[in-house]
Amino acid sequence: MARRWLLLYVTLQTCHGLAGFGAMKKASKPKKKKKRPRPMSEWRKPGNVLPRTARPVPESIMRPDYANSGTPRAVDLRPSWMIEVKSKKDIEMMRAAGRCAREVLDATGRAVKPGVTTDELDAVAHAATIERGAYPSPLNYHGFPKSICTSVNEVICHGIPDDIPLREGDVVNVDITVYLNGYHGDCSEMFYVGEVDDRSKKLVEATYDCWQAAIEACKPGVNYKQLGGIIEESIAGTGYKSVQQFCGHGIGKLFHTNPNVLHYKNSEPNGVMAVGHTFTIEPMICEGTIQSNLWADDWTAVTKDGGRSAQFEHTLLITEDGVEALTGKIESSPLQPWEESRGGWKVKWPSS
Repeated sequence: MARRWLLLYVTLQTCHGLAGFGAMKKASKPKKKKKRPRPMSEWRKPGNVLPRTARPVPESIMRPDYANSGTPRAVDLRPSWMIEVKSKKDIEMMRAAGRCAREVLDATGRAVKPGVTTDELDAVAHAATIERGAYPSPLNYHGFPKSICTSVNEVICHGIPDDIPLREGDVVNVDITVYLNGYHGDCSEMFYVGEVDDRSKKLVEATYDCWQAAIEACKPGVNYKQLGGIIEESIAGTGYKSVQQFCGHGIGKLFHTNPNVLHYKNSEPNGVMAVGHTFTIEPMICEGTIQSNLWADDWTAVTKDGGRSAQFEHTLLITEDGVEALTGKIESSPLQPWEESRGGWKVKWPSS
């Protein structure tokens, strides 16, 4: 689940001469109207959302500190470059949480098909999560009303599951985070709904490739700020753009912590990778503009022009010889079309 990244923009305005009341304005050329990537008839509209109490969590399951209040009590207030190094015990627990998240994501992905509502996907994920003795991390996190995020077509991230059925040709990102025995595991993946057009396939494949390129670069001693440049270099020449409003994040006992992992070229001092760091990389790539609107639910971010967006995510661990995906695929995981054409998936990326 992406972390919101707040950017400060300063606009400078200049005055030319003494342009007082009645001064002649410089003639401006009429702006050329941009063509929308997708017709408005295809844009997704909000549906009805069941209250979060509709799917209870058994009292026997360990809960994060925000489960009842909606507000996390534990917050990482350290400078962005100060990153927790996980102990052997921490890593063991995070492997279990990551495996749990992967199993829940695979189970939910198998349910994706035309006619299924995203609320039905939420029901599958919720049941699979509590069946494994875990709590669905998004549930009541800052008031989020559901157990997963489902981002369809032009939804960039944080889509709330509702009663609108998926349609043939849709693409959907399913974002799963679980809280198992005190630790979070976070991952997301794209799914095709039936047959999709070539434009959507190219977007999903480009997103997968830039995500993999960023993961492959991870090893001890690498600056976190380098990842954004790698992502943007991977999509250079495609016309696609990487979202700047949301970012990857550190993870462990806390859902979101240091470092902030930005998916665009930057010079932010967000630290240097070291053995024992755990974090997510989760680029959101758009076929049109990266400018977004927020629905009235205050969560669902959609592209302003209706262009489609794609995203992938792993929880990663820096090891002595490279990086490992704690939410990596397992033997029973379904093989996606883009993985099949690239010779399968990877779980570990040893440094060269």
